[in-house]
Amino acid sequence: MRSAKDFFRPLAVGAPAPWREIPIRPSRMIHFFPASNAKMLAKLPDMAPTVDVLLANLEDGVPAADKAAARAGLVTVAQTVDFGETQFWTRVNSLDSPWGLDDLVAAVTEAGHKLDVIMIPKVEGAEDIHYVDRLLAQLEAKAGLTRPLMIHAILETARGVANVEEICAASPRMQGLSLGPADLAANRRMKTTRVGGGHPGYLVREDSDPAKPGAARAVHQQDLWHYTLARMVDACVANSILPFYGPFGDIKDVVACEDQFRNAYLLGCVGAWSLHPVQIDIAKRVFSPDPADVAHALRVIEAMGDGTGAIMLDGKMEDDASCKQCHVIVALARDLAARDPELAATYGF
Repeated sequence: MRSAKDFFRPLAVGAPAPWREIPIRPSRMIHFFPASNAKMLAKLPDMAPTVDVLLANLEDGVPAADKAAARAGLVTVAQTVDFGETQFWTRVNSLDSPWGLDDLVAAVTEAGHKLDVIMIPKVEGAEDIHYVDRLLAQLEAKAGLTRPLMIHAILETARGVANVEEICAASPRMQGLSLGPADLAANRRMKTTRVGGGHPGYLVREDSDPAKPGAARAVHQQDLWHYTLARMVDACVANSILPFYGPFGDIKDVVACEDQFRNAYLLGCVGAWSLHPVQIDIAKRVFSPDPADVAHALRVIEAMGDGTGAIMLDGKMEDDASCKQCHVIVALARDLAARDPELAATYGF
């Protein structure tokens, strides 16, 4: 049995001490770019100020023949791009692939001075995090890093979902989790070929009306991912890390993308992946509190005073629980406004 006192000790001699609380920064969108694409890399200096997170992708979407080039691109970006306030992440190849180890070594020893988070795909249990945790400590010590890198895991298998609580609690490095709907659908043998989003066949139908035999019956499409996303959010919050929705693959369907992102936002996710520039503004809009909600929350907080008791405001009861909800909205709005003058003006801060 491992002593709780050892949990925050470095796992290698010379490695930086683990985080006791993860740094919380705006992360409304994790914008993916293929690190093997030279044309895309040239656009990064202009793109960096427009997003919260830039992620160098080394995994899915990068052909096997381009894996080494993507790894080299990650290093080039780390050495040449000024990210300013924007976070810099990378997604390495899975731990069971022939590229995962080399990705981790290069990421830490050649790009670790710039990286904030390393995203690990297809995490299935705490043992995967323990392996990466120890390896990162050894590599950080070797590279002389003074700031520990964080780990972000993707839920992409049924076993990962079943073990989500222990994954979240596996290391002080854990920064958050993302839902990976495409790989998870394949692993579960779900009968959908969509990358995230709903499915017209997953629905409920109104009962027939005996008084109107043969009349059309309304149908309502359901959310394939509600259970998994809600469970993931609970596991993350219980362990003080951050939940994210993953990819929405139908780039042209901006309406459905916004709906999916908003569902995730309302359930408690802090952001989502953007796979195309058109999804950046969607994520920025959806994962920033609505100005009307912020104005209402400020009114409730002011009216509630010390936050105890109950009052009537605009015909609605407000009590200590609703006041806590309002503080969540206002805290997020202030964090975002501190980095975005346009949002600050919108919120009236």
